[in-house]
Amino acid sequence: MHIDIDQDVCIGAGQCALTAPDVFTQDNDGYSTLLPGAEDSADPLLREAARACPVSAISVSETVG
Repeated sequence: MHIDIDQDVCIGAGQCALTAPDVFTQDNDGYSTLLPGAEDSADPLLREAARACPVSAISVSETVG
């Protein structure tokens, strides 16, 4: 799966990092970012983490290929 975080929308609530800590973390300013190597993660909690975002800053799509 492919993960995209809209940094212009993210408010740093941290729900993604709490829900899928193997995929998301927060940067020094508290905003969501992907952990290295997690760009195309298959973590089963990924879609739940996107749903948990209070501002819908995270989108998850199937990887084509």
